[in-house]
Amino acid sequence: MKHVDEYRDPQMCRRLVAEIRRTASRCHTIMEVCGGQTHGLLMHGIDQELAGVVELLHGPGCPVCVTPAEDIDFAIAICQRAGVTVVTFGDMLRVPGTGISLREARARGGDVRLVYSPLDAVQLAKDDPEREFVFFAVGFETTTPATALAVQQAARLGLKNFSMIVSHVRVQPAMEAIMDWDACRVEAFLAAGHVCTVSGYASYAEFVRRYRVPVVVTGFEPVDLLSGILSCVSQLEKGVAEVENCYQRSVYIEGNPHAVRIVEETYEICDQRWRGLGVISSGGLRLRESWRQFDAGRRYSRVALPIAEPSRCRSGDVLTGRIKPTECEFFGRECTQETPFGAPMVSSEGACAAYARHTRQPV
Repeated sequence: MKHVDEYRDPQMCRRLVAEIRRTASRCHTIMEVCGGQTHGLLMHGIDQELAGVVELLHGPGCPVCVTPAEDIDFAIAICQRAGVTVVTFGDMLRVPGTGISLREARARGGDVRLVYSPLDAVQLAKDDPEREFVFFAVGFETTTPATALAVQQAARLGLKNFSMIVSHVRVQPAMEAIMDWDACRVEAFLAAGHVCTVSGYASYAEFVRRYRVPVVVTGFEPVDLLSGILSCVSQLEKGVAEVENCYQRSVYIEGNPHAVRIVEETYEICDQRWRGLGVISSGGLRLRESWRQFDAGRRYSRVALPIAEPSRCRSGDVLTGRIKPTECEFFGRECTQETPFGAPMVSSEGACAAYARHTRQPV
């Protein structure tokens, strides 16, 4: 793998910007899917540099942001049980459910612990067999191999006190849902590089044929992002739609076959509710029947709660590119990183957090 400095070279970036400007005969609308790409585009000022040439829409590529409120409510209910610990990543702490967040639940006596890996949760369960440990598994295809390995490791160890709340989501069905909306303005996609590192990009060929929009796999550094945008613009100007890989140092068409195999052994595709987007057909994963003994939904009673998003948070509009964060009337005023209304301002990959972090002012 090459040094990162090569992908931040100012001269190369200027050449790519100039080439994009020369190629575009009009302003093109491109959606980046990944929240990490959103942060890269804003941090390096690419969106401003290409203003009037390319309009960048920010897609639903923040896994914390799209985790449904009812799953968070379930985790909160479990952590308040005697003898039960909920284990999760740091980003999930502050995201509200239909009421409070896991952080607030912990302040009220719930047992919530943070880890850096799902295997850490398995180790906690192994070390304390008298206590139940529930790992809150969230994320796109990028994180599914690690959670699948956690389940398989728990099975090998014969653990009876480990389970998971599975809230994994799949990127491509969300892209399809966006393209199916009547008001969709997306002309091309920058595909999520880390997701494609795991799952590859062969499946995008049918997506491109169906919707006639370019899909370009790209990374997160400025040269990566500008190369991906140039590919999109070039295809749009030629009137073609193809899948192209501009992240060749990390992504192969077949992805990581070993990781794919582990995921397919452990999970099966299912319909999934996305926060702010509703139920997406084939939009998620659940444990296969052979692994359902590790499904927290089977182990603990799950009270059906009314599905309600925070009334003032416009996460659905932000996550689908209908508005930019600065077009929300609450951004930077009542909704800040210190007083967030919803997940896009909380998560490290959220679009609202990206705008707030990179000093974009409300319009």
